[in-house]
Amino acid sequence: MTAVSTDTATTGAAELLAGYQPGESSLFASPRGTLLAEGTYFAVPPSGRADGHADLARRVGAVLGVAEAAGHEVRTVVGAVPFAPGADARLIVPQRLRRGGAPVAVPGRPSPFGIGALRPVPTPGGYRDAVARAVAEIRDGRYTKVVLARSLHAEVSGFDPAPVVRALTGRDPGGYTFAVDLGAGRTLFGASPELLVARHGRTVTANPLAGSAARSADPVEDRRRAAELLASAKDRHEHAVVSEQVAEVLRRYCSSLDAPAEPSLVATATMWHLSTLITGEIADPAVSALELATALHPTPAVCGTPTPAAREAIGRLEPFDRGFYTGMVGWVDAAGDGEWAVTIRCATAGPSGIDLYAGAGVVADSDPSAELAETTAKLGTLLSALGVENADVA
Repeated sequence: MTAVSTDTATTGAAELLAGYQPGESSLFASPRGTLLAEGTYFAVPPSGRADGHADLARRVGAVLGVAEAAGHEVRTVVGAVPFAPGADARLIVPQRLRRGGAPVAVPGRPSPFGIGALRPVPTPGGYRDAVARAVAEIRDGRYTKVVLARSLHAEVSGFDPAPVVRALTGRDPGGYTFAVDLGAGRTLFGASPELLVARHGRTVTANPLAGSAARSADPVEDRRRAAELLASAKDRHEHAVVSEQVAEVLRRYCSSLDAPAEPSLVATATMWHLSTLITGEIADPAVSALELATALHPTPAVCGTPTPAAREAIGRLEPFDRGFYTGMVGWVDAAGDGEWAVTIRCATAGPSGIDLYAGAGVVADSDPSAELAETTAKLGTLLSALGVENADVA
């Protein structure tokens, strides 16, 4: 391998967005700033193990060591990790890494992208049936929560995700926009509201979200829905399961941890969420952001609890492979700093078309029709960015 010149100077987020080219670069934008990774200097090799995520931080550290030994100036790994522990991650050291400020929303509405008929997988009725089966299994004591997802498939040729990524970036100021080159003409892109974990110096931050309600264009109704969500016993229980587990895992790594007892509300353009902002101080600076992320992944917010039983239920009740959906996306550098968002509100584009994903947490008192409506509202983030209005997906 030959080391290449690297520009890591800070520039404007708009310039980096303009420079994003699907198939040639990957982008990650957060409230702290924007990263544009161009080219591939070295890819993290697959594990070949059924629990491949367990040694992911070690393998990434080895790759960063190779880059340093070769004199490569970029000491950062960027990319995405899938939901299934045995599936291969897409993580690379880029040839060039450019950093910019926090993204700013671009005014105006996106133009339609020629998206044709959307095929739901499963059908809306099939999804309601799956939720009903999960509720019955929960009441039988097989598990306490499972997150069930559905997808929309659109056959589109020659689709360019770049304008959609630009439309998504900065739309929700506290969110995380991403576009990861998966190879073979495939791109993972989306705008997640949820921070899995970040480490900057000794400071660790996580922001689990669970418990959701669709927003309304009517301000009075919108406030009513927010208040109803905050008071909902079902949603507060669902949220507590997630936030308590995240805090429990982080306590193993932190010398101090602040985990509020009560959730707060956060809003995106389409959804209200119950949120808990957890902060702490890392005890051992050798523990990287990626090691923390793999220890947390998957949280009950995207899988369920207990994790093994919820994973098994997902495998039985979902008629598709999640791939990178409900995985994690972000970056980590040689110092251990990094940010990892939960890969939700996302889609995968490739030669066979586009697949959009959304899920909902199912507990003992879940209503199948309400969970279907929740997934429909969550799909609105990507549908809006694609210029698709009034799609019949429910």
